[in-house]
Amino acid sequence: MGHFGRRSQRKGIPKNPALLAAAAEHPGGSVAEIDPSYVDDPNGYVPPEAIRGAWLVDSSGKLTGEYQENPRHGTPQDDFTKLTEPDHWLGWLGDDPAAAVRKGIEGSLRPQAADAVVEWVKILETPRFLTAGRQPSENDQVMLVTRAALAAPFALSVRTRQHGRSVLLGVFSWVAVNLSPPGVRKDRHWFDLGVELDWAGEQLQGRMYEIDGEHRSTEQ
Repeated sequence: MGHFGRRSQRKGIPKNPALLAAAAEHPGGSVAEIDPSYVDDPNGYVPPEAIRGAWLVDSSGKLTGEYQENPRHGTPQDDFTKLTEPDHWLGWLGDDPAAAVRKGIEGSLRPQAADAVVEWVKILETPRFLTAGRQPSENDQVMLVTRAALAAPFALSVRTRQHGRSVLLGVFSWVAVNLSPPGVRKDRHWFDLGVELDWAGEQLQGRMYEIDGEHRSTEQ
């Protein structure tokens, strides 16, 4: 079986100079064929669906003529699996956490381009989560969640009239405070491009208590 779970097939070796050069740099490996309909920069992030297939390369760095098609090839789709699969309470995001995070990401882009259309979003790693709460009384065995936050690393494709399509990488962070009455809930989003998850995760606690402090000061 091949890279995509199916057997390879024989095809005529293409004479594409870029493909041949890439093969020479990957002896014994493979070279992916990227569909330019979905990706403008093959050296940036490439969603799995944008890969048409892969050419196998022999030990001397030459194409063997064997080609493996990618069964997932097609229009890239949203993927929030890494957000929703972990066993972490996301009730503060409502009944559909994936839809809530996508809406938050879209809202973060709108101030930069009012006509921005998000084509797809993929959460690349398990997000960093934080929750804080209080016990209603010393004898209670339950905890009331008062603050919650997440930092989710993403790749996304966005289109605007002025710039066309862009593929962006970064971390989307969301902090919510005063989740348990009394008082009014307050939420804030951060849209950090080109940062690592470790960095964004380190900012979460400070951001959580910063917004909580702002909220308390307005109540006084």
